[in-house]
Amino acid sequence: MALGPVGMHIKDKLQRVFQPQTLDVVDESHLHAGHAGSHPHGESHFRVKIVSDAFTGKSRVDTHRMVNDALKEELKSRVHALAIQASAPK
Repeated sequence: MALGPVGMHIKDKLQRVFQPQTLDVVDESHLHAGHAGSHPHGESHFRVKIVSDAFTGKSRVDTHRMVNDALKEELKSRVHALAIQASAPK
């Protein structure tokens, strides 16, 4: 499924902030249609998989906080749920 404008904005922002080696942003909104927090036009539930040097030496909690902080404005408005898999390169 192709990303819409919200998903592309998330991807672009994470790319700028973390300069990741790998980044995958998936819109999972269709899996949550009709649930609390779902938006009638979608783009409210996302899964992010990101690998970046910025996460080196950080705990799982710290990496999630870093991603949530980078997307704080998006999480205040359109984005209802964000599943995060963040790690440093191996």
